[in-house]
Amino acid sequence: MSDLIVARGLAKNYGATRALDNVSFRIGAGRIVGLIGPNGAGKTTALKALLGLTRFDGELSLLGLDPWRQRHRLMQDVCFIADVAVLPRWIRVRQLIDFVAATHPRFRREVCEQFLGRTDVKPASRIRELSKGMVTQVHLALVMAIDAKLLVLDEPTLGLDILMRKYFYETLLNEYYDEQRTILVTTHQVEEVEHILTNLLFIDHGRIVLDAAMEEVQEQYAQVAVRSEQLAAARALGPLAERPGLGRTHMLFRGPARAELERLGEVGVPSVADLFVAVIQGARA
Repeated sequence: MSDLIVARGLAKNYGATRALDNVSFRIGAGRIVGLIGPNGAGKTTALKALLGLTRFDGELSLLGLDPWRQRHRLMQDVCFIADVAVLPRWIRVRQLIDFVAATHPRFRREVCEQFLGRTDVKPASRIRELSKGMVTQVHLALVMAIDAKLLVLDEPTLGLDILMRKYFYETLLNEYYDEQRTILVTTHQVEEVEHILTNLLFIDHGRIVLDAAMEEVQEQYAQVAVRSEQLAAARALGPLAERPGLGRTHMLFRGPARAELERLGEVGVPSVADLFVAVIQGARA
């Protein structure tokens, strides 16, 4: 699998604040990567570097291009949806489609129009007349109609209701994603995307604290609903985290063999949210 993104020693300072601290990672083609971290962890700075919106120290390559020096060329193969709609409120939907068709060499008008034809968005409507959910549909239609190799999503469903959030990710997975395209998504609503992710990047205080494929997570980490009589034995194995449950204590482990854990209680795969909390707390300890 070829690497779409390669970062080596990526660093960025804002005065005395170290926003990115020697960050290195690789992302291959055909992956759906969750870049997850608390507020102020460095996610936005990392995305700005990837999109050629800020200078940085270190090495960064997207599709073999330097994002800062070759941004114009790079943007032909990269799409971005931010958490805040930036479409002009005065423009009509059909005018917006005309504009993108005239300015982006890889825009496919028929794909955009087919998608919008399945929504309640009317071509004659102005952006200011649309609900937030409809604006998101317009964004998604425009993005899916561009034959790009990388899609970057920064809190793309912020403010949408649960039905619209579900629709957004289902459409993304079923109608945009394929083995040649890569999606990088940042979100605090990790429970909504964990079923589609192929890789995890956890970031905290400007550093990558976890870089793993979901297959590795399932192999290396386990969550156990520990029976009360097994608490001492479980704690002796050094859990990464524990929390009380209904009649059981839920502990998250890395390392012990499954057979050893099964003697303690019911074994399962931790959620991305539980894993995130455990890894971040461990990195800060």
